[in-house]
Amino acid sequence: MPTLNRREGVALLAAGTLSACATTTGTPAPVAPQVFRHGVASGDPQTDSLVLWTRVEPSSVRETVEWIIAEDAALTQPVQRGTVTTDASRDFTVKAVPHGLQPGRRYHYGFTCRGEASPTGRTRTLPDGRVERLGIALVSCSNYAFGHFNAYGLIAEDPEIDIVLHTGDYIYEYGADGWGADTAKVLGRVHEPAGEIITLADYRTRHAQYKSDPQSQAMHAAHPFVACWDDHEVTNNPWTGGAQNHQPDEEGDWEARRAAALQAYYEWLPVRDPGTDLGRRAFWRGYRFGDLATLVTLESRHTGRHEQIDYGDWEDRITDAASRDRFMADVVNDPDRRMLSDEMHAFLGDALTASTRDGQPWRLIGNASPIARMLVPDVTPLAAKPSTFETEAARKAFAHVAWKGRWGLPFYTDTWDGYPAARERVYDLAAGAGARDLVFLTGDSHSFWINDLSDASGTPMGVELGTAGVSSPGDFVESGYGEALSAALDRHFETALPEVVWTDNFHQGYVRVVLTRETGRADFVASGDVLAPSRRSTVIRTTTLTPTGGRIALG
Repeated sequence: MPTLNRREGVALLAAGTLSACATTTGTPAPVAPQVFRHGVASGDPQTDSLVLWTRVEPSSVRETVEWIIAEDAALTQPVQRGTVTTDASRDFTVKAVPHGLQPGRRYHYGFTCRGEASPTGRTRTLPDGRVERLGIALVSCSNYAFGHFNAYGLIAEDPEIDIVLHTGDYIYEYGADGWGADTAKVLGRVHEPAGEIITLADYRTRHAQYKSDPQSQAMHAAHPFVACWDDHEVTNNPWTGGAQNHQPDEEGDWEARRAAALQAYYEWLPVRDPGTDLGRRAFWRGYRFGDLATLVTLESRHTGRHEQIDYGDWEDRITDAASRDRFMADVVNDPDRRMLSDEMHAFLGDALTASTRDGQPWRLIGNASPIARMLVPDVTPLAAKPSTFETEAARKAFAHVAWKGRWGLPFYTDTWDGYPAARERVYDLAAGAGARDLVFLTGDSHSFWINDLSDASGTPMGVELGTAGVSSPGDFVESGYGEALSAALDRHFETALPEVVWTDNFHQGYVRVVLTRETGRADFVASGDVLAPSRRSTVIRTTTLTPTGGRIALG
């Protein structure tokens, strides 16, 4: 579990002095969107504390905000209250961390500033002791430019959800003319600021835009939030020393850009501020749900990851089976290639060991990118006719996938497939803790997945449930392959890849995971067309998970 900065009473996380906007009244005044334009949120819960978050529109250099947490939605039965002062040094965001709360308890909360009140939020602490059920909403890849956050709206109203797990790409860094630009112009969801975000002011503006979305606000107000980040919170495909989408000659120092992005992330998300020697980069967490489950969220970008393999450096060098085998053995399977830091490994190992020791039936890992083996099968027969492709761009994109399939190469080198030795290191760690029944909850791919996992020797290691994007489109669809070929690729991956049980790249949505002491259920919830706000949803697949004999059986 994480080391928390525990204090008596309340941690007031924004510095400054009191100003005239604090109130001393009991019940907050009516909602004033001009003050609390970005809603409220809660997150990073433990059994006796959690983070309450909001932001105020400034009217002076310092603003003081009154907060209240209560047992009732009208906030007439307060449990704790206090004041937090904020200023430009943290972009007028506000965090309060009440302690001494009761485990597994539903609470309501709100903020007041300049005599006006925020929306009222609903949250809960982690349970302790015997726990009968847990409901998790798994989400990822919320791209403002590509459409409305309908999945968020559905989650806000889902009665089975206890907690939201966001596994990364909470924002995207692209400019107004970048990925998704054509759709954004039609929908009126053009990225702000107009350029690719690089500076602290840029990242703050982008977070503010995403937090202005009403369905995002509804989700955050309805449920506590936990998260790990992926790449786009900073920029595409980062590693410890740089990123694919960072060009130092034009965009300046990499460390400065990353620092700005991570500062804005901590300011704008309801997560505890850094409490380790590694600082903001060490964003991993552990959550215990009584005797039922442990959830560990991974940090796989900024503390341990080696640089990704670039296929562009190898396409002319892999010409036969021998050169392919050398590439896989010497480059892809290099035992020194890391995804996680030693500190992250140690944290994960301790959490898994404690979970198995205490007899919890579920061990969950919040995971930014797919861990299942996806060495591309031969896909050439699926597009034998030249007329298959309507555009030259689609034909070229498929040709690249077909090249990977010819040689059985990883689908993506940015996922765990690009770091197989690192994957085995995680599996060895889990096996040593007696945990060959892992449940990876995964984002990044913009597709739904059910994957049955094994280590390199073929020993089962658990399952992976992957969520589609909240709004980001599936790769096959986005590449312009058309409905027939995209569906054929989904089915081909299922039949040709041993670890892939089912996949779907057509929909956006979320995965509802409901766990009990004996069994689990995963509902793959497709949201309505993201080109318009919608509350329509369809469960396109349901699978059961049964922990038995140290393994997870899928049904």
